[in-house]
Amino acid sequence: MRLSAPTGPVLLFAVAAVLLLAVRDGHCSQLCMDSTFPRTINGSLSFCGYNGTACCNATDDAAVQRQFAAMNISGTPCGDLVKSILCARCNPYAGELFTVTTSPRTVPRLCNSTGVASRLDGDSKQPAATDYCTTVWDTCKAVRIPGSPFQPPRGGAAAPTLTDVWQSVGDFCGALGGAPGNGGAPCFDGESAAFNASRVAPPASGMCLERIGNGSYLNMAPHPDGSNRVFLSNQAGKVFLATVPAQGSSKPLQLDAASPFLDITDEVHFDNEFGLLGLAFHPDFAKNGRFFVSYSCDKTQSASCSGRCACNSDVGCDPSKLTADNGAQPCQFQSVIAEYTANVTSGSPSTATAANPAEVRRIMTLGLPFTTHHGGQILFSPADGYLYFMMGDGGSVGDPWNFAQNKKSLLGKIIRIDVNELPTGNSTAGWGNYGVPKDNPFSTDSKFAPEVFALGFKNPWRCSFDSGKPSDLYCADVGQATYEEVDLVIKGGNYGWRVFEGTTAYLPLESPGGNTSAASIDAIPPVMGYAHSAVNNNVGSASITGGYVFRSGTDPCLAGRYLYADLYAQSIWAGLESPEGSGEYNVTALPFACSKRSPIACDSAARSPLPSLGYIFSFGEDNAGDVYLLTSKGVYRVVDPSECGYACPIKSSAPGSSPPPGASPSAAVTARRTPAVATTAMVLAGVFLALLALS
Repeated sequence: MRLSAPTGPVLLFAVAAVLLLAVRDGHCSQLCMDSTFPRTINGSLSFCGYNGTACCNATDDAAVQRQFAAMNISGTPCGDLVKSILCARCNPYAGELFTVTTSPRTVPRLCNSTGVASRLDGDSKQPAATDYCTTVWDTCKAVRIPGSPFQPPRGGAAAPTLTDVWQSVGDFCGALGGAPGNGGAPCFDGESAAFNASRVAPPASGMCLERIGNGSYLNMAPHPDGSNRVFLSNQAGKVFLATVPAQGSSKPLQLDAASPFLDITDEVHFDNEFGLLGLAFHPDFAKNGRFFVSYSCDKTQSASCSGRCACNSDVGCDPSKLTADNGAQPCQFQSVIAEYTANVTSGSPSTATAANPAEVRRIMTLGLPFTTHHGGQILFSPADGYLYFMMGDGGSVGDPWNFAQNKKSLLGKIIRIDVNELPTGNSTAGWGNYGVPKDNPFSTDSKFAPEVFALGFKNPWRCSFDSGKPSDLYCADVGQATYEEVDLVIKGGNYGWRVFEGTTAYLPLESPGGNTSAASIDAIPPVMGYAHSAVNNNVGSASITGGYVFRSGTDPCLAGRYLYADLYAQSIWAGLESPEGSGEYNVTALPFACSKRSPIACDSAARSPLPSLGYIFSFGEDNAGDVYLLTSKGVYRVVDPSECGYACPIKSSAPGSSPPPGASPSAAVTARRTPAVATTAMVLAGVFLALLALS
């Protein structure tokens, strides 16, 4: 991956062909009730029976067994149903099955094909179709259940029947039931989490962009106070605080280039794939002012640039055997994660317009074996609050030392660390000053580096958590010679590099670090991607840039689609999981144009009316869910498609104002975000209107 723009002809826009995508087994929203990820269990739970991954351990399983035993309904038809319902808290999707709406749930959302209580057959007060929720009602309605888990709408007996607390099956299923996928959530069918069998989405005819800034940046982070401000960082080492104009205002980004929020250019080594590569603000930044940067340093130029080499005896690598012929510079360059804090002279961190220039602490320092493939992005997970660090395989063609599959190495991995529970005294973790989450998938496996969350990556370039499904982590992984991929990352997953490039076996040119067989790993294939042969540009290369799942109401036809691009080719794709929960994505090439109301005029591509974006370095997302492209030509924002003449049957909900700095997200901003899945009525209405328009 080359970040600095090489000299050469102006790139031409090309529309890639529709791609064949690998299907990834399983669903994609696994999350437990405490917002942690499901854990791997040995064997199966003795009472609840879940195996593989679950949200319970043996202790939790025993507690459920005791709760059920106290009900004294074992061995009855109702008892069998209640046991399954109690054990649903161990389901890998428990976090969504028990999603709290108006009051705490004590049972999961029970699959109910009627959806809501109002959908009844006439005056019979019976549901229109038999389903799991109805089965529970019919089986248990007259059974007295001590310590009943069913959530009563009002008080009742210590051992109530369902009819003691619910007037009818309609009331019962209206409160505790839900159709698969209704409101973006799965339901419980007695054994598993059920999802929509199909997904109807209006077509996206194109993406409309406006240019709101001229600078070139690698990272955008929304201000944690929920306002209309964002932080932008460039590769050289500067972080800027900017105010985002309201949609439709025709105003540019407000940013003072002469007054950066933080300037660490003296510490940053900036060259090609080196620089300030990551920026992340603590979830409680508005209170504690903590934020983190990831950057490259050169130990020959900076006294503070020192750390363990990623090529060392611990991982079976000898730095003396790394030759300059392959671009090796063993440990001269380091990847650093450092903590800084807002400079608060008065008020709260939310009002700070500058950071304290002194580093608070060094979180991690990792010596690099080669001069390429360093990843470098850092993100806080909205689901668990831990810091994720995306690290490439360390460089050279084909990962010759097989770092990505080396269990002890941090190279070629997604790393997950705790920056809240720091080591005490002089004690530090393996590579710096951080804690290791106890539920990391390999935290107790002596064969693995405990920091590893997932492995088998070549060079993850731009990852993001889906704001609609916070446990979903999408990572774009740069290919070697044939294929660029998007992975949906799960805890403990192995994504195949360098055993595979995409879904094709990869044969390395040299293997001083040994090989890994395909049979020895359970490689997870990509969910999206594109072949190099599908990209037409004058550079003769391809390099994927990962984006975001679009959750803004600005363009309803992009809602729920994952956007990604190619760095060089100015090609952009949109992928939609369909059916939802299947792991299968429908991907289309996405045309784009420049709004006639763009605050800053877009450059035109050579011999084309389309805008020239230059090199697409990265994507960004603000507090309203609006998506941005960070390119060598400036900052572009996705706007209402009608501004470019693109048709969408659902009207944009973009508001005309944004909240001030320091404010919580306003109703206008909240309204602009769309849920994980558009309601069936809205989507069907949109498709109906589209058909009318075509008739």
